[in-house]
Amino acid sequence: MTDSQTPTFSNLLRVFTRVGLLSFGGPAGQIALMHREIVEERDWVEEGAYLRALNLCHLLPGPEAQQLATWIGWRMHGVKGGLAAGLLFVVPGAAVMLGLSLLYAMAAGLTWFAALFLGIKAAVLAVVVQALLRVGKRALGTQFKLVLAALAFLALSFVHAPFPLVILTAGLIGAVVGRSRPEWLGAHAAAASTPQSQPSKRRLAAGTLATVLVWLAIWAAPMALIAATLGTGHALWQIGAFFSKLAVVTFGGAYAVLAYMAQASVDHYHWLAAREMADGLGLAETTPGPLIMVTQFVGFLAAWRSAAPFTPLVAGLLGAGLTTWVTFAPCFLWIFACAPWMDRLERVPALQSALAAITAAVVGVIANLALWFALHVLFLRPEGGPWGLPDPVSLDWRAALIAVLAAMLLFRFKRGVITALGVSALAGLLLSQV
Repeated sequence: MTDSQTPTFSNLLRVFTRVGLLSFGGPAGQIALMHREIVEERDWVEEGAYLRALNLCHLLPGPEAQQLATWIGWRMHGVKGGLAAGLLFVVPGAAVMLGLSLLYAMAAGLTWFAALFLGIKAAVLAVVVQALLRVGKRALGTQFKLVLAALAFLALSFVHAPFPLVILTAGLIGAVVGRSRPEWLGAHAAAASTPQSQPSKRRLAAGTLATVLVWLAIWAAPMALIAATLGTGHALWQIGAFFSKLAVVTFGGAYAVLAYMAQASVDHYHWLAAREMADGLGLAETTPGPLIMVTQFVGFLAAWRSAAPFTPLVAGLLGAGLTTWVTFAPCFLWIFACAPWMDRLERVPALQSALAAITAAVVGVIANLALWFALHVLFLRPEGGPWGLPDPVSLDWRAALIAVLAAMLLFRFKRGVITALGVSALAGLLLSQV
């Protein structure tokens, strides 16, 4: 990219404000939107560089679309540009999600509100199945990858293995298998790009170390304040610690960690009910920005319900802000630390193989999420039957009917997620009268 193609900082702000407001449709739609705005229409980044950056973002934990936006801003205006582009990608959705979370907490218990979210939860089930099929079609190109996906599903659904362990194991398997049988994973290191003027490794390493230290301090700052003022036994500390850990293992997008987050939030911390977790995902699907913004909903409700010494409103705002902070501060750390090494990282075969294996395992993770949501959305007693199976008598026929309707809208009539959610919410209101 020549200097003449570098936009002014004000132009960068204007374009990424537009991107942040229009970034619906999940990571695929968001990446396509940025490609059209940045590569096709304005030629601010060449095609090859855009794709190489996308590959880097796939290697990193966290929402790849937000990290790609951060990289674009960094490439054009350094850290200032990266912060601007990354924040503008997140802030509109975060603001909308905060308002929806507040409405949800205040309207809980109202009959019409419960009926509305009956439809939304049922539609979310169809949306997760759609994501499973889409990711599976892209990720499972070999029989070995299919086996990895099946093993990940079995490990999570029946052995109840910890999600981080499943991801770590998949990555290690990929790195080992890639050495002798790279064709099993379909992973190949990127071809060497044309050498350009680059800093020495020593200079890069020094800059990377400084970046990591600064962003670790930024990441940890609110947690240190909580520990000093409220103690490590407070709900806000638990929220921050859990979502900090989640930020490190969020490979494969939001769907990959939703089941892990839902099970921990519902069964371990008891922050919210399973049906409320499904409601939160439905809200996140309707907002711009990364789908992982559903974490803000969970953080808001968790703090709202353990408010002392604050009022519920203040605690909820603190919980939402803390969750958003510890979720996205690491994204800036990864990009600012790794972007200067991008060309070198792309040519490490072990990383490519590990990523291919993790991507395959993520399909099994999303399948586990689909099963978890199906049990908790379609059955009033998801573990009330023999051998821990759902009680068939507790099947909610209204939720099942709306889920079929949403699936038809998505798969048969090719409607968008927003349309499916809206129609399903209306169906929930109508069927609640039956």
